[in-house]
Amino acid sequence: MQTVVETQFQLSDRAAASLEAAVGNTPLLRLQRVTAHLSAKVQVFAKAEWFNPGGSVKDRPALNILRTAICDGSLTPGKRLLDSTSGNMGIAYATFGAAMGIPVTLALPANASPERLAILRALGAEIVLTDPSEGSDGALRVARQMAQEQPERYFYANQYDNPANWQAHYFGTGPEIVGQTHGRVTHFVAGLGTSGTLIGVGRYLRQYNPAIRLIAVQPDSPFHGLEGLKHIPTAIPPGIFDPALPDLTITVETETAYEMTRRLAREEGLFVGISSGAVAAAALQVAEELDEGVVVTVFPDAGYKYLSDKELWE
Repeated sequence: MQTVVETQFQLSDRAAASLEAAVGNTPLLRLQRVTAHLSAKVQVFAKAEWFNPGGSVKDRPALNILRTAICDGSLTPGKRLLDSTSGNMGIAYATFGAAMGIPVTLALPANASPERLAILRALGAEIVLTDPSEGSDGALRVARQMAQEQPERYFYANQYDNPANWQAHYFGTGPEIVGQTHGRVTHFVAGLGTSGTLIGVGRYLRQYNPAIRLIAVQPDSPFHGLEGLKHIPTAIPPGIFDPALPDLTITVETETAYEMTRRLAREEGLFVGISSGAVAAAALQVAEELDEGVVVTVFPDAGYKYLSDKELWE
């Protein structure tokens, strides 16, 4: 299985190959000041996913989805890649699409941050804005309809149901975490959006050491300000999500995530996005209950795409 997936990542185009080489192997950063009150035997780390070329964790699944689709013949010359996104996955698609000569069409809520829309337009993506009141689920419905109406025009990437999503983390992010912690990881914390990070890393860690605890993080209500995260009980459930995999699910309030995002910037020097603040708050909650352990989470992106959110920063 690993050989097959790795083969799917082989690129012939030099521009695309240079981008591929920059995906993954992101730094693992130890949180220091926000964890100062913890036991000396408890450590909290975060993967700095903004080091990927497209600026987020979504580069990993986007690249694997593209290469898998090219290999199996789903994505052929003349077709456009189509998917729904809240921003980061779309930026990843557009980044690799530009390098590989693949046109990209994206459905996303009309209230997506101006920074995300500007980046997508700069990368040449075709944007279809959807009803902001329906959030990412509304964008998903629009993309599905477009794919059904014009199957000859689009390759529908369908990140929520595509196994290439979680497989990117199974073969990439998971082994990186084990290697960077020298196998000492005891708890893994990840936010739920498509759920690809939790499922892929979680399955790898569960096989590596069944004693490792897996913790899912989601907003505390259907109406929230945590871009990229889903309130799973009230959302269209991702097809790749396995509710039996996590040992625990922690809900985080928007205000709590905002506060932690500001603390990470001002106390740790880590300028990260809102979902990073959410998973950091959850990771800290897990760590506070331990006498000993190594808690690892994933910071999906940096804070640059959220600068227009005055409520967050002020």
